[in-house]
Parts: sequence; C-alpha cells; structure tokens
Amino acid sequence: MGKVLDTLTPDLCTFIATQPMFFVATAPLAADGHINLSPKGYDCFRILSPGQVAYLDLTGSGNETSAHLLENGRITFMFCAFTGRPQILRLYGVGRTVLPEHDAWATLAPHFPDLAGARQIIVADLHRIQTSCGYGIPVMEFVEQRDTLTRFAATKGPDGMETYRREHNRSSIDDLPTPLDARYRQD
Repeated sequence: MGKVLDTLTPDLCTFIATQPMFFVATAPLAADGHINLSPKGYDCFRILSPGQVAYLDLTGSGNETSAHLLENGRITFMFCAFTGRPQILRLYGVGRTVLPEHDAWATLAPHFPDLAGARQIIVADLHRIQTSCGYGIPVMEFVEQRDTLTRFAATKGPDGMETYRREHNRSSIDDLPTPLDARYRQD
C-alpha cells in the first residue's frame, strides 16, 4: 500500500540513491500543449534536504523541462525499483532552473559530478511525496550507463555545446521560452 508524506524519510533517500535512473515530468499550462516525460541517468540526482531535491541537467535535443518550469513551475519525479523489493516513488514539487551564470550555481554545482554537456541544474521544492506498490514493474538488470551523451558533448567542446544550445534549447516544442532564451537575447 502506498503512503503520502510531506518530506523524504531516510529510507526513501536510500531508495533514491540506489536507483540508476529516474523520470522527470512537466507540462505547459495550455490544454493542447505537450506533456514532457524524460528518463535521466548518470549520477546526477541529489537530495538537498528532506523537502528539496536537484539534478544536473545535461544538454539534450530539447529543453522542455526548463521551459515548463519557467512558465508554471510544476514538476514530478518518479523512481522505480527494477531490482529488489518493488516500489514506485513520486516526488511532486515546484521547480526552477539554475544556469551557470546564476548566483546559486556556485553553491549547487559542487554537489554533482563534472559531466561534459552540463547545461543547468533543476531544483525542486517538494510538497508531496508518494509511494506506491510497484508490483507491475518488471525486474531488470542494470548493466551500465551509456556514455553517448557525454561523449557527444566532449567532442563538441564548450563552444560547440554553446552553439548547439543556442540553436536547439531556447524554446520548447510548444514555443515556450526557456531561461537560455533570455541569455542569448542579451548577446
């Protein structure tokens, strides 16, 4: 049976730390807007306090999460146990994007590994933590993290990644701006 909590417990923090991947969901306010659901790997999720979490977001083909957070702040994280005791954990919160030029970056960045292609840190203040059984989740073996994304970023280098972000990460598929759009409009 599931539980609803206000903050993360030590057991849930341990559960999160042992998961090799998580999912992030956001959505625009428009009824015809596209809901975004992204899987995330690497060692990039951190618990900052029992009521606040963050993850290091790497450059990808889009930037939906950041656009949705700028518009309305709503974010949900989901962790699934693919090994061991079945469980699903959802973290509901209000999030924001922290870019390298923001003051908070200097405080947050040391929590994360130095990964090629790091573009922003997503921080969320949690207001609902919910567990559920996870009985329908398959048992799967974790083999390894893929290195394709970080190799792509390392090959492009910092200048190439900045150009890529300028071309591909300024707005959502629904044309909502991201915080990166404001950076590039200043140029």
